[in-house]
Amino acid sequence: MAAGSVNPFNLSDSEEEAERRPNVTTDTQRSPNGGASSGPPGNPFATPVDTEPPTLLLSSNRTSPSAEGLPVSAAATAAMTGGTGDTRVSIDAIAAQLLRDQYILTALELHTEMLEAGRELPRLRDYFSNPGNFERQSGTPPASKDQGLGPGGPLNRAGSISTLDSLDFARYSDDGNRETDERVTVLEFELRKAKETIQALRTNLTQAAESELTSQERKKHKSSVEFQDPIRQLEKRALNFLVNEYLLRNEYKLAAITFSDENDDQDFELWDDVGLNIPKPPDLLQLYRNGGSVASSPRETVDVAVSMELGDLPGNYTSQEQSKKPDLLQQQQTELVQELEYQIGLLNTEKESLAEQIRKMHSEIQILKRCASSPPSAPLDLGGCPTSGPPSTDSSDLPSTRPLDNGQYLDIRAGSTVEDSADPPMTQSSPQPQTQSHGKLKSRGPVHFDQPNRKLSPAFQQALLSFCRMSSDSRLGAEVSRIADSEESVMLMLGRCLPHIVPNVLLAKREELIPLILCTACLHPEARERDQLLHILFNLIKRPDDEQRQMILTGCVAFARHVGPTRVEAELLPQCWEQINHKYPERRLLVAESCGALAPYLPKEIRSSLVLSMLQQMLAEDKADMVREAVVKSLGIIMAYIDDPDKYSQGLELMLLSLADPSERVVSATHQVFIPAFAAWTTELGILHTTLIPSLLTRIEKLLLVGGEHGLDEHKLHMYLSALQSLIPPLFAVVLQNAPFTSRAKLHGDVPAIEVTRFPRPASPLQDVATIVGSRETVSVLLSLYDHQLEHEGTTGWDSLLWVVNQLLPQLIEIVGRINVTSSTCVHEFSRFFWRLCRTFGKIFTNTKVKPQFQEILRLSEENVDASTGNGILTKATVPIYATGVLTCYNQEEDRKLLVGFLEDVMTTLSLSHAPLDSLKASFVELGANPAYHELLLTVLWYGVVHTSALVRCTAARMFELLVKGVNETLVAQRVVPALITLSSDPEISVRISTIPAFGTIMETVTQKELLERVKMQLESFLEDPQYQDQHSLHMEIIRTFGRVGPNAEPRFRDEFVLPHLHKLALGNNSQTVEAKRIDIATQLFEAYSALSCCFISEEVMVNHFLPGLRCLRADMEQLSAEHEVILSSMIRECEIKIENRSIGDAQGSLSIASSLVGEDAKTKFLSKMGQLTTSGAMLANVFQRKK
Repeated sequence: MAAGSVNPFNLSDSEEEAERRPNVTTDTQRSPNGGASSGPPGNPFATPVDTEPPTLLLSSNRTSPSAEGLPVSAAATAAMTGGTGDTRVSIDAIAAQLLRDQYILTALELHTEMLEAGRELPRLRDYFSNPGNFERQSGTPPASKDQGLGPGGPLNRAGSISTLDSLDFARYSDDGNRETDERVTVLEFELRKAKETIQALRTNLTQAAESELTSQERKKHKSSVEFQDPIRQLEKRALNFLVNEYLLRNEYKLAAITFSDENDDQDFELWDDVGLNIPKPPDLLQLYRNGGSVASSPRETVDVAVSMELGDLPGNYTSQEQSKKPDLLQQQQTELVQELEYQIGLLNTEKESLAEQIRKMHSEIQILKRCASSPPSAPLDLGGCPTSGPPSTDSSDLPSTRPLDNGQYLDIRAGSTVEDSADPPMTQSSPQPQTQSHGKLKSRGPVHFDQPNRKLSPAFQQALLSFCRMSSDSRLGAEVSRIADSEESVMLMLGRCLPHIVPNVLLAKREELIPLILCTACLHPEARERDQLLHILFNLIKRPDDEQRQMILTGCVAFARHVGPTRVEAELLPQCWEQINHKYPERRLLVAESCGALAPYLPKEIRSSLVLSMLQQMLAEDKADMVREAVVKSLGIIMAYIDDPDKYSQGLELMLLSLADPSERVVSATHQVFIPAFAAWTTELGILHTTLIPSLLTRIEKLLLVGGEHGLDEHKLHMYLSALQSLIPPLFAVVLQNAPFTSRAKLHGDVPAIEVTRFPRPASPLQDVATIVGSRETVSVLLSLYDHQLEHEGTTGWDSLLWVVNQLLPQLIEIVGRINVTSSTCVHEFSRFFWRLCRTFGKIFTNTKVKPQFQEILRLSEENVDASTGNGILTKATVPIYATGVLTCYNQEEDRKLLVGFLEDVMTTLSLSHAPLDSLKASFVELGANPAYHELLLTVLWYGVVHTSALVRCTAARMFELLVKGVNETLVAQRVVPALITLSSDPEISVRISTIPAFGTIMETVTQKELLERVKMQLESFLEDPQYQDQHSLHMEIIRTFGRVGPNAEPRFRDEFVLPHLHKLALGNNSQTVEAKRIDIATQLFEAYSALSCCFISEEVMVNHFLPGLRCLRADMEQLSAEHEVILSSMIRECEIKIENRSIGDAQGSLSIASSLVGEDAKTKFLSKMGQLTTSGAMLANVFQRKK
């Protein structure tokens, strides 16, 4: 049966106890004088030696405590001494004679008294511990029935009845009407098993006879060391059993399974399968430990009797021993032959007993078949039948299905029969329960009940008590009828009952069983039952929620603390592995969380191999985000317990795999848990700043190199930069801990508190510098020394900080200069990185180490910008990253002044050198996203508004367009519009034209009517003023602005201002004589009309302005571009169709398409209009396609 399956019918505790008895009594096999006791006859594990066995005789001058109660008559003693006055018989010889003559109870009494005296006889111990000696019935001498064993004797069961494969599960049903038929089935099965047993006995006898060497052969090969007898079948099966037991006991489960498969002809769960009358030897460990000690061979020696001190022997004993050696050897060989003949006789007796039992079973089957033909009228014992049937045999002759009692239970079922046996005093002298192997267990004394002075027959009394209707035949009845009275028996009972209790508990309350399951799994002696209980624990709840998973994890941690790393590896990890691919994500989540929770309690080799591989597989293959998130957190915990440097590359691979995960929660867990833990490990290895960070920088450089050819992968850039950003706190901790002043850092007196804003807010506690270093007090002291060292003593000998200054910063600045300044994502990522770097390393470091390196590159002069190519450093992303990532770290007045001055200088330099303004625009966009910098940016722009150079004023006017979208309307009204109006009246026409995009953006974003009217008036002055009639560039800028802001502007502004002026410009362009200007205006008008055609336009405006404007534009395109003329014709037809449909749909001439849908058939009209809009949209898409 698999270890994880639920077996509701375990072996009885008596059978489990019988399997453990050889281990319990192993220590008693050694005699007090250091010699090893002789093995029993037939023991294949006794080591043959040439020395003479220390045969000790019973001394006459010393009285043994056990000698007072020996029930041996003088006549018997005289007979056994052989008539010699001085020769004394050993107690072992007496025991052998008692067993040979079948004085079983006398031998039992002798065994009990020897146990009480602490002088155990191996022969008696092995005899009474072997259940095969008590499975005989008819072959026993008649005296056994006269010694109070009850009618027919209690040893009337076949040895196979209690095996698991003979159990009929249906017999435990609550349906009592099927008992007779089921009993017939059981008896037929037992008959078949008895026949198989007889055949096995015959085989054993044949093999024993064939493999036995003669005494002459033994003498011949006795002195030969090289000679070794071929292994017998019995010895092979015994060794197989011990090897399998060793593998299971030491948790080599796979090896045990393989070994069992290769020996499928042997039952490794039952020692009796090895052979009959063969006592179980000690386990392999005990045999190994005793291998060098003196032991006797069962082939050449007899068993040793009572162990005694050498000083207690008679004075002439030693001299007599020397002279009697040859005689003793001959006597021992003779007794060995007699012992073997005795065993053969026992086997023959056993065979006859089983044959007699088969005959009885045949008769019982016939009787029960007759009884089954007519249903019983009342509940009777299985051994009886109605009076009309033939007389039945006594019920005691039937094989009992009741499990044997090992003395650990109070059996309420036996209370009515034990006291009523034929000889009550003899019953009370039965052997006591065997000593418990557990030191803390307490044995229970016998319970006595008052017996009435009646003379009822036991059969009548048993039949009478059967009317009490106690249910002891079912599994639950068997458990109820036996009350545990020791700790171990309680664990055994819980192990049997819990698998049946759990399925009947509500799912919502099953976590209440967790303590009980864990306690039983911790203390249960059977590995198979422990595996079954832990399997139940992990499968306790179908889909455990967070609280239930926390309870299970808490229990697993408690279990791990209690049992140690070996059992955690052998018992808990297999349960995790089984559920790694479970269909429910909650169960896989439990596995992922368990790996992290159990990491501190696992062997280090398992942490860095098996568990790491499990988590890596789940991270790569699991589809549930919450499972991968838990996997990443568990990986972080594993990283804190790995001490194998070879696993660094695997850890880096896992970090990159986690960062590339598509789920945001997984990436967040990577930054919060995994990267800090991985960084802590690399810090211990000393490779954080020498290997890990440089490897990430190398990946970024390769990414930029590839991106220059095929386009930059911004997702990967974000991934690498975010990893670098999470490594800044560990890097700073390395700098602090490796500083020259570290030895002077001592906590004494009042430690200054760290400013709240000293460090950026960490993403998790693991990224807090105080947590990394150890405490806030330690960090505070180190920071004071750090600032003092930077300000007054320098960085000499400070290798980690010098690496940051001389290698990290220059490489980062070089990378920044290579990224595309128009990529707002790249600019933002690098800006945030430098901001966190500067804030973490402090203001002094920023001012003395970071800013000078940027300023050395950004020399603000016109010579630094190449006007022809525009590839100067001021046009690169270095400008916005320095402005937004370094200069904004600290917000004091001097820092703000430095930022304002830098932006003014950049604006002036770029304007005067006619360089692209992309770097300045990127700075304004990044800073404009934070409202705290709006005033500062307006200050910079006002500097440009009042600048003496028209180029700078033009740049300032264009920058307003970027700033308007993020500034609140109050600042727009108070600061932006006045500045723009000022520029709109500038003497330079180029400055006035530059304000048009900003005015258009205001019309697009602002809702205040007063502002809109002011902007409208200013734009109208540009269009109506005669001085601008021939300003081609102004007209181009206005048309471009109308096309950009028209779709998003207020409808009234679009209908009353934008479309009418576009109509006028299109009409005026028809009379343009300069072809180049005419083409430019026509192209811009085409772009504007294409954008505005998507808007809702009233019928009046469409008829009066939109369609006439399109017709004028078509007239230009007929001469300039035939392709554009086709598209315009299509647009005109679409507009005319819309107007016709509106007129038909609504006689009053509604102003919208929606109003034409009002009527009885609104749905039909709406669908038809939608179809027309779809057609129009398709044509519009073709417009843009053709344009390309």
